[in-house]
Amino acid sequence: MKIHKIPQTIQTLIFDIDSTLYSNSAYAYEQVDCQVREFAKLKNMTSDEARKLVFDFRKNFAKENNGKKISLGNLLTNFGIPIEQSVKWRNDLMRPEDFLVRDEKLICELQILSKKYKLICVTNNPVKPARKTLEVIGISDFFEHIVGLDTCYKSKPAREPFEKALELTKTAAENAVAIGDRYDLDIELPLRMGMGGIEVSGVEDVYGLNVILG
Repeated sequence: MKIHKIPQTIQTLIFDIDSTLYSNSAYAYEQVDCQVREFAKLKNMTSDEARKLVFDFRKNFAKENNGKKISLGNLLTNFGIPIEQSVKWRNDLMRPEDFLVRDEKLICELQILSKKYKLICVTNNPVKPARKTLEVIGISDFFEHIVGLDTCYKSKPAREPFEKALELTKTAAENAVAIGDRYDLDIELPLRMGMGGIEVSGVEDVYGLNVILG
């Protein structure tokens, strides 16, 4: 865990979902790869050829942007795949119930946090699979709202999803904390917007948030 900034007054916690509210490398891989396989079919190439194309693009993007990452949705737009198509693929193909299970420890942690703060999710997946993910883990009831890829049709690190989260929770930026596993996508922009930021390595770090936030 890396604490970048904790505001003096906290009203809202803005959570990423994937690899933040669960740790499952197989599902993290599959939710990307299922789209890459569809992309391969569309472009009449093999899955391995498509994987290499995505890998090389990410590598070059990082090289040209001081090591920064790019979301898959934003990456695919460079190959003529609009965000709307990414939304459809994710809605059709993602099956969190095949990989994830109920997390009693996380449920207990969010019960404590929800009594102190408003909780909301901002994810680069559409709302439907994101909500299903929360349901499978057992934490859906803690999140009235999910800002997904099909909410603003913008992929993090765009400003719009974070601005929508602040709007829905009626929170000023300086009273919110963004929590996620990727600094470039989940934390860097919220910090520039005036929010706090906590970078986690997975759900194991989330288990201790109540102690850290006090």
